[in-house]
Amino acid sequence: MKVKDAEMTGKVVLITGGGSGIGKAAADLFAERGWRVMIGGRREAPLAEAAARNGAGYFVGDISELGQAKALVERTVGVFGRLDAVVNNAGLFAVTTLENADPDDVAKLFRTNVLAPAQLVRAALPYLKVVNGSVVNVTSAVAQRPHGQGAAFYGASKAALDYLTKSWAAELAGDKIRVNAIAPGPTDTPIQNNAGSPEDVALSKKIQAERLPLKRMGEPGEVARWIYLLAEPASDWVTGQVFAVDGGMTVA
Repeated sequence: MKVKDAEMTGKVVLITGGGSGIGKAAADLFAERGWRVMIGGRREAPLAEAAARNGAGYFVGDISELGQAKALVERTVGVFGRLDAVVNNAGLFAVTTLENADPDDVAKLFRTNVLAPAQLVRAALPYLKVVNGSVVNVTSAVAQRPHGQGAAFYGASKAALDYLTKSWAAELAGDKIRVNAIAPGPTDTPIQNNAGSPEDVALSKKIQAERLPLKRMGEPGEVARWIYLLAEPASDWVTGQVFAVDGGMTVA
């Protein structure tokens, strides 16, 4: 058993998309370091499984829907009595070309990747102000590498979140609330399994890895470490930054 950081014990973090992948790894790490954790997501089964393992509370809901973000924040504060950090990890990935783009699908992409994080941070502000808390947004290295392979709208939604990260950092600095972002490159999470058959998935992962300077995909825990570092008070002089954790994708 690893020793918990005594300075962290009692602090509370809210992580969206906490039932799998990067969010799950982040929830595990925060819990290991002594934080109390609330995870949110749309599917109860993975949330319940993750919560049972790391002792987190969980909330089932879609924060892109009106009122759900506020309900998640109120549930967190109701259970734990405070809120020190928000991790906007939940996101939607979609591949579509300009020619084939469905307006409703594009709107859903921006509701999930841009509006939902905004609603959550807004709902959390009264509590973050009390403790000089922090926000970590999970964006994507795709936002920094435009390409013509169908990820334009997804990348644009994440680029918008990058911009909001820096703008919120400037806006909230007077309240001593820090706002930063992590921009992961290709990471071996369950969403990768949506590429098709096991053979298709294996080929997709191989291609993604070969395109990176470090020649491998990232692991959720490697991204989670940086989320934790930016959230903790030891990083209290860092705000308005978007950190690429991407195997060199943005410099390839």
